[in-house]
Amino acid sequence: MPQDRAWRKSSYSNGTPEGECVEVSIAHDARVRDSKNEAGEVLTFSTSAWRAFVAEI
Repeated sequence: MPQDRAWRKSSYSNGTPEGECVEVSIAHDARVRDSKNEAGEVLTFSTSAWRAFVAEI
């Protein structure tokens, strides 16, 4: 996985490096990963699908 993406940790992880939650990276698509396992699986969404998801929650 490219390391040049900027990842943003969920505010529910208390904003600390020890906080464990999810991270999201928005570029030409939206990717979501588990902050405890940065090398693990990643969910990928189109930006339009991500916007629709965020609008619903």
